[in-house]
Amino acid sequence: MEPMKPMKPMEPMKPMEPMKPMRSEAWWPEALGQPASSGGQDGLRYAVFPDRKRLLIERAGRVEAYDTGGRRISGVQQASGGEPVFSGEDGPVRLGELRKAD
Repeated sequence: MEPMKPMKPMEPMKPMEPMKPMRSEAWWPEALGQPASSGGQDGLRYAVFPDRKRLLIERAGRVEAYDTGGRRISGVQQASGGEPVFSGEDGPVRLGELRKAD
């Protein structure tokens, strides 16, 4: 039987590459800039642009724009009856309360 040979020294580890940020593609028009709030649930995505007074909703590949007027929308609540309800400064905001924008 042959005697055991010494182990080779470990090679230095290569530095890890930094993780790439997790970003989703912007689905809203570039002219609107960055939304103050965006997210999605149950096949619906939304983006709020308070400076432009716009709320964009994307469902099934179709984007609809709504005029938020003076309402400050901060997020979406659980949808009831299929329509999303958004969180506003003065309470819930339903899509039916907003005027569609061009």
